[in-house]
Amino acid sequence: MEFDLILNELSLRNLAPNEQIAQQWMSELIRTIKAFTAQGVKVSLRSKEHFHTIMLAPNYPLRRWLNEADQLERGFIKALAIKAPLSLDLSNSAIQDIENNSGLCEFYYQDELVIGLGIAHLLDAVGVSFLSDKCWNLSRLEIEAIQINQDGEIVKETLEIFHASRAHHVHEHVEWIKNRIRTGVLDGDDLWDRREELFPNLEFCNAVGKQLTNIRARQLELQSVVKILFELQNCCKNWKTGAFNVEGYALDESGESEATLNNYGKQRTFLCPDGKERLFERHIKLRFCNWRIHFFPREPGTIIIGYVGRHLPTVKYRT
Repeated sequence: MEFDLILNELSLRNLAPNEQIAQQWMSELIRTIKAFTAQGVKVSLRSKEHFHTIMLAPNYPLRRWLNEADQLERGFIKALAIKAPLSLDLSNSAIQDIENNSGLCEFYYQDELVIGLGIAHLLDAVGVSFLSDKCWNLSRLEIEAIQINQDGEIVKETLEIFHASRAHHVHEHVEWIKNRIRTGVLDGDDLWDRREELFPNLEFCNAVGKQLTNIRARQLELQSVVKILFELQNCCKNWKTGAFNVEGYALDESGESEATLNNYGKQRTFLCPDGKERLFERHIKLRFCNWRIHFFPREPGTIIIGYVGRHLPTVKYRT
C-alpha cells in the first residue's frame, strides 16, 4: 500500500541557526519516515515546494546537505518518492486551488495559513514536520478550516490531523496505520468489489456501483467517500433499536425541503436490492467537496446506500 506523508511547510518558517542543527533536523525527519516504512507501507513524501530546493539554514539548501550527508541518509532521501507540488498526480482541482490560495477553503494553524496540513486532512494522510519547534513535537495537531458553503456563508471547523516529527509519534499511530492497510482501497472499482467485506451492515443499490467505479485512484473524493461509508457502517452496526440517529458520529446529515421533494423527488427515488423503490431523502454531506451520500435506514442494523456523487438538484440549486 502506498502511504502519503505531507510535509508541513510551516515547520521551516524559521531556518535552523546553523548547519549542524539543520543536519539534526534532517536526521530526525529520516528516522520519522523510516518508522512509517517499518510498518510495511510504501511511503511517498509530498511537499509544497521542490524538496531538494528547501532551505534548511541560511545559505544551506537541502542540495548542500545531500553533498555532505552520511551515505545511508543521503541514499534514503535519494530513493524516497518525493512529489511536488502537493497536487501532483491528484485528480481534483480543489487541491490545486488550495495550494495556490485560490480556493473556497483555507486552513490555519494558530492563526497562520497552512497548506500541507490542510491537504493532509483532505487526503486522510499524515502530516510530517521538521522538529524545528516544540509545537511540532506532537502526534496530533489541531487546525482550523474556513470555507464558504453553498449558501455563501462562512463556516469554521476545528480538525485534528495525524502528525509526526519523531519516530515515537509514528508508534502512536500504529493501529490506525494497520487499519488503513486492511481497509485501504485503490479506487472506486476496488471499493465496489470489497463492499460486503468492508461494510457488512450497508446494502448498496445497483446504480451506486457505476457511481463508485467512476472514482479513479487518487481522486480527492475517494478517501472522503470511504471515510463516510466507514462512519455510517460503525453507526449502523451500533443501531439496535429506535430511530436511526447519527448523533455522536462524524457525519454531517441533512434532509430535503418539502419544495425540493415535490420538484425533485424522482431524482432521489432509487431501486433497492429487494426490488422496492424508496425515496432517499436523508443524506450525508462530504466536507470540502460538493458530494452527497443518500441513504435509507431500512431496519436496525441495516442501511441502504442509494446514491454517491455530486449534489443532486434542489429548488435553490438546480445543478
